[in-house]
Amino acid sequence: MQDFLSSLVNVAFHGIAYGMILYLISVGLSVTMGLMGFANLAHGVFAMAGGYMMLSAMSGLDVPFPLAIVGAFVAVALASMVLERFLYSRLYSAGELEQVLFTIGLIFMSVALARLVYGPLPQPVFIPGYLKGQIHLLGSGFPAYRVFLIVFSVALAGLLWFGVERTRWGAMVRATVDYRLMAQSLGINTARLFTLTFGLGSGLAALGGALGAEIIAVQPTYPFEHLVYFLIVVAVGGLGSLRGPFVAALLIGVFDTACKYWVPEFGSFFIYVATIAVLLWRPEGLFGKAT
Repeated sequence: MQDFLSSLVNVAFHGIAYGMILYLISVGLSVTMGLMGFANLAHGVFAMAGGYMMLSAMSGLDVPFPLAIVGAFVAVALASMVLERFLYSRLYSAGELEQVLFTIGLIFMSVALARLVYGPLPQPVFIPGYLKGQIHLLGSGFPAYRVFLIVFSVALAGLLWFGVERTRWGAMVRATVDYRLMAQSLGINTARLFTLTFGLGSGLAALGGALGAEIIAVQPTYPFEHLVYFLIVVAVGGLGSLRGPFVAALLIGVFDTACKYWVPEFGSFFIYVATIAVLLWRPEGLFGKAT
């Protein structure tokens, strides 16, 4: 019984850490898809780019861990804003098929570029010394880095909630998600709002890819291998929501970790079954709005 409780605590802990990374990467996709109605399957490219930039800065330029994280967030956010203005914005009025083909093409291009620059193997992860070791809580030892991931991600989720629910920018985002034409008639510059929101969402993906490199290995096939999980978080949580992806990412992170720990022969089978069941029950997601 003691061994089972210990394994239960460990599975829950590692599942929450994994779920927090899924949330950081997926929340931007949820908001941008809900705001712009754009099927951006290339969202994982920004997460991969953030991971590569952080690891390259730390190993090649000896940049400290905090600066490497901030640099990855800022660089990817700025680059994505340029992409949004010159590429993505041209397909806002296009159909879903054109958007899917365009973003799949971006994935293929990014995979080829990453393989050319970094090679086919996963990149080594450099965890700073002050985040190594164990933190002992309730009689159990937990990796210090993953404790940091959970605390940091929860704090960032709170900051995002405050930004969307308690600031002028958040009010404009919510108004545009709910009533885009009315927001435009009130003088909201939706084009600029789209660019800034897209940049924020992509920067958060880069942050998740960088912080989560120790959990989700950074390699050229990253955008393809983990795309399904990012989309599951968005679909189960609900488009345009902050709370939805948070709850969905936690559930998926813990459930996936538990399944792979106790019934590894089934892989991700139960995740897909649970996703189908949830979407049959609530097609708009747990916290999405019914149409």
